[in-house]
Amino acid sequence: MEDLINPLKEAVIRALQEAKTMEQLETLRVRFLGKKGELTSVLKSVNKFSIDERKVIGYEGNKLKSYITERILELKSKIENNKLKNKFDITLPGTDFEEGTYHPITIVQRDIEEIFKGMGFMIADTNEVETDYYNFEALNVPKYHPARDMQDTYWLENGMVLRTQTSAGQQHLMEQFSPPIKAIIPGRCFRNEDIDASHENTFFQLEGIVIDEGISVANLIYTMETMLSKMFEKKITVRLRPGYFPFVEPGFELDIRCEICGGKGCPTCKNSGWVELLPCGMVHPNVLKYGGINSEKYTGFAFGLGLTRLAMMKYGIPDIRAFNSGNLKILKQFK
Repeated sequence: MEDLINPLKEAVIRALQEAKTMEQLETLRVRFLGKKGELTSVLKSVNKFSIDERKVIGYEGNKLKSYITERILELKSKIENNKLKNKFDITLPGTDFEEGTYHPITIVQRDIEEIFKGMGFMIADTNEVETDYYNFEALNVPKYHPARDMQDTYWLENGMVLRTQTSAGQQHLMEQFSPPIKAIIPGRCFRNEDIDASHENTFFQLEGIVIDEGISVANLIYTMETMLSKMFEKKITVRLRPGYFPFVEPGFELDIRCEICGGKGCPTCKNSGWVELLPCGMVHPNVLKYGGINSEKYTGFAFGLGLTRLAMMKYGIPDIRAFNSGNLKILKQFK
């Protein structure tokens, strides 16, 4: 029996000494332990021998099989460790991992949220894809109303719409909560706009709504002035202009003096010295009725703050297209 197993042992030892790569170890394994391997063939042939001879061949053969398997695993581990040593040099400087940065609109949104939370507002999140009802009808904009044409809407094949304004979330809040309601709804909006320095087809707004007894325009003005002063950390010059929006009555346009040019006139403000920041006004009684709220008892105000334009003013960014450009040289400037 020694003549049968010993030559295999010697061949295995030589092969293990010569194996230096993973490929060579695999070749060695197949040579001796594969289905047609040399050791496998010996173990399969034991039926030709006597019972005593089978015991010896089986014992010595399986012992050699275990030895081959263990040595292959050891050599594989050694090869892997050598690879790591060759790749890693403890004397070299470490790899710099660059920190990510927040998008400027995200920074502005979080700052605004903190300001409004300090004023007792809750933060709500509503749908970017809306039904016609929530985006238009429940906001006092029935079918064929001219205001629909002003918003250049993206309609989907199933009849739903990419929301044109965060105002679409107002009715969701009125359906879930009873007055008093004091909430903001930040989020992304979509309009089929001609893109220029101050217009984009994808932009961010922050809707605000307050509904309670005795709410007036004075509450609206105070809230806006407080928020803007905290946001810019200085007194901001604002102006109110009459504005028509079907979901508020009366309605206003709140403009701020252009922080890019200081009011002198530039492409961002279309050389007017003012930037339209947010439409606002007293919530229309019809909108309250759609929300199941008694318009005889409750009043409220609403506003739609342009987060994208606010970020332009805060950081002095003259072109709105920079936000969606993917230009990391611009975006990495913000922390």
